[in-house]
Amino acid sequence: MGIWRKPDSMSLVFIVLGTLMLLFIFVPLVKTIFSSSPGTLWNTLLEEDVYSSILLTISAALMATLMGLLFGVPLAYLLARRQFRGKRFLEAIIDVPIVIPHTAAGVALLFVFGSNFLCGKVFDGIGIDFFRTFAGIVIAMMFVSVPFLIDSAKEGFKAVDVRLEKVARTLGASPWRVFLRISLPLAWRSIFSGSVLMWARGLSEFGAIVIIAYSASFLGWNTKVLPILVADRFDFGLYYTLPVAALAILISLIAFIALRSIAYRGEKP
Repeated sequence: MGIWRKPDSMSLVFIVLGTLMLLFIFVPLVKTIFSSSPGTLWNTLLEEDVYSSILLTISAALMATLMGLLFGVPLAYLLARRQFRGKRFLEAIIDVPIVIPHTAAGVALLFVFGSNFLCGKVFDGIGIDFFRTFAGIVIAMMFVSVPFLIDSAKEGFKAVDVRLEKVARTLGASPWRVFLRISLPLAWRSIFSGSVLMWARGLSEFGAIVIIAYSASFLGWNTKVLPILVADRFDFGLYYTLPVAALAILISLIAFIALRSIAYRGEKP
């Protein structure tokens, strides 16, 4: 057994400050979760607008993440392996959706994917409309959350020893084979971790969805995702909102912990 040593003054200060930060995060979450009884939470979950909102939010975030994987992972690989003029500027642009007001992001998306604009007209020609539809929710979630996936995947590819890829190429492996058999498997943990962050961020999106996709009911589509449902119920008072807010926190917490546990399984603590 190791000999216990009294923490130095700096460690004590950091422990106190860190504990205060943890309490700042932990207390509101726990207080909200336990603000409603299990029976109240269950009855709230069984309400049609609540469970439909939960399913809509989870499925849209999952679809956005799958689209992010399809288009974002190749971009991350190029950024990790290629040097070119303007690369730093491009990396900065990728991160812009994280910092801009998300209502502004919704306006920007509507200005491109609205039915009166070029991309909107192209998609409308194949029967895809983004205004007040599931597709609109997906692109709103994807726009604000995909930087997390790209950045994480890029760091994962950077951590892969490029010499392994070069050796495989000298042995006759094609670029596709090298990517699928070496680069991707070795970077999978970072890609998965980035996917979890992207999916979790998509679950919580509010601003962009309000602009481009929100409608309580439009042509049969219910586009009231969980964050919007919480905001709507707040109009009727804090205590009417608490069970839905508690469910939102519980779902996010359970899913996030489970997925992160998978991502870090096998790593030493």
